[in-house]
Amino acid sequence: MGDKGEDNLGFDNSLENNHIPKQKDEKKAEELESKLADIDATKDTEDGSTERQQWSNPIEFLLSCIAMSVGLGNVWRFPFTAYKNGGGAFLIPYLVVLLLIGRPLYFMELSMGQFSSSGSVKVWNMVPLARGVGFGQVIGTASVVSYYCSLIAIALHYLGASFQTRLPWTYCHPDLAQETEQCKDSAFAPAHGNETIHSNISIVGPAEQYFTRGVLREIPDISGGIGMPGLELSLCLLGCWVLLFLTLWKGVASSGKVAYFTAIFPYVVLITLLVRGLTLPGSMKGVLFYLTPKWEELGNLSVWYAAVTQSFFSLSTGFGALVTYSSYNKFNHNSYRDALIISVADTLTSLLAGFVIFSILGNLAEELGVEINDVVSSGPGLAFISYPTALAKFDYLPQLFSVLFFLMLITLGLGSATGLTSGIIAIICDLKPEWNKTKVTGCVCVVLFLVGLCYTTPGGQAILTLVDHFGGTFVIFILALSEVVAVSWIYGLPRFIRDIKFMINITLGIYWKFCLMGFIPVCLSSILIYVIYKNDPITYQGLDFPPMAIYAGWSLAGVALLQIPLWALWECYKCGGIRKALRPNSEWGPSDKSMRDQWHHQSLELTRL
Repeated sequence: MGDKGEDNLGFDNSLENNHIPKQKDEKKAEELESKLADIDATKDTEDGSTERQQWSNPIEFLLSCIAMSVGLGNVWRFPFTAYKNGGGAFLIPYLVVLLLIGRPLYFMELSMGQFSSSGSVKVWNMVPLARGVGFGQVIGTASVVSYYCSLIAIALHYLGASFQTRLPWTYCHPDLAQETEQCKDSAFAPAHGNETIHSNISIVGPAEQYFTRGVLREIPDISGGIGMPGLELSLCLLGCWVLLFLTLWKGVASSGKVAYFTAIFPYVVLITLLVRGLTLPGSMKGVLFYLTPKWEELGNLSVWYAAVTQSFFSLSTGFGALVTYSSYNKFNHNSYRDALIISVADTLTSLLAGFVIFSILGNLAEELGVEINDVVSSGPGLAFISYPTALAKFDYLPQLFSVLFFLMLITLGLGSATGLTSGIIAIICDLKPEWNKTKVTGCVCVVLFLVGLCYTTPGGQAILTLVDHFGGTFVIFILALSEVVAVSWIYGLPRFIRDIKFMINITLGIYWKFCLMGFIPVCLSSILIYVIYKNDPITYQGLDFPPMAIYAGWSLAGVALLQIPLWALWECYKCGGIRKALRPNSEWGPSDKSMRDQWHHQSLELTRL
């Protein structure tokens, strides 16, 4: 890859063609030259190699990966997944999975993108038969980012509500009352037991009432339809996609700068909430529920399945976005170090978010007089019930802390959504380099905004659960398994390790070989077979989904997974047989011509030996 001086080759003529007036001072010229250097179109260097847009600074890549990986998957999805799977019963499998599956896959994806300077479709020049994995990841990623942005929209709604004199989730609203529910302010909650007037009436806190009845207007049973999009949430969703477009329209030149804020600010708010949460009465009860392992659950493969899929969400592995991000690195960038830093930061953030959530749940359990696992309904809305409850406990300026928290949640969501959406955009621009990237970015944002409107309906959270199960969990699980098999067993792990050695001069040891060659394929295959065999019914708020919704979910999964055999057939036809489709094609390798020549020479020498 070219050094910094080479990055400006080919731009002198551009500057002349733009007729920069000579009387302009040097500062103006430098600013224009910098803008021209940030264009997203692929450029040809003098040696004929293709030069891909790169991060302005290695720190921007690191912070962008942290912002994408350390995001809603940690602060939103991890707590409700841990709560759903028994707290401490989930924690041990999750940590084991991160060590033996998450971290190796993370580094593998970074290495694939950086070595080839390719997005998640073109990277499969290494194994053309597996190109469908990249296209399947587009569908899985689009499914996830569509509902990620709906969560950011809810956070935007809460951010606006935080400026009210009295936070609306701190008191019961008579106009939101339901016949089957009784809202009780926590300060006046029963001291013993979950008291009800009638056996079919449940007690809810004001935060849960405001979220389900005030914000979502929720209907858990969607058998009669999902309803029409809500105006307020739809406008918030529009605002989210406008923010995303402004972040993405210049590619990594703009998103890299935003990452300085999105990666660092959330930790300040989370630590503040943790300190407050641990000082609340009953908080330790929740912490103990979170930390106490249930050894009998270690044999439950459903818990391991949840741990694996959560690690994919936490680290953003299996989506293809990491391949895209790393493709903007310089060829010899130390991605090994970055993978270690990011995986550790991701794990610690999930644990931190867990402590915050479960300390609050412990306090709610004591005030409502119920057990921890009966405090609130487990589901995507858990974070929007527990976190606001903690914010209401601040004695001084709860509005200020509320604004800071939801601003944090928005930045976390934008960090994750930026990485996932940029992966989709990069694939389209890789396939159609002649298309204007700004227009592609705008079209992608508009399409995903329209898709996301379904989540702003009263049945939106049920749809979110369905899409998360099929498009974001099941699909990504199979694609990640296909990815690691293609790299380790078809391309060949020894060859892949040699490529990494050539790229960053680091030799992977037995840990990496054991995980990538043996443990990950066997483990993921075993869990997948178990989950398919068991086939647990999907429910939301204890209600079964109607058959039509299940068919729609399987259709989504089917469209994504059919990309693998369809593109495999196409590649076999194009390459002239399955044997050739299993081998790297002529486009595989470093994008820089000098590096490619060295790599080919090394490969020939090893072949002779």
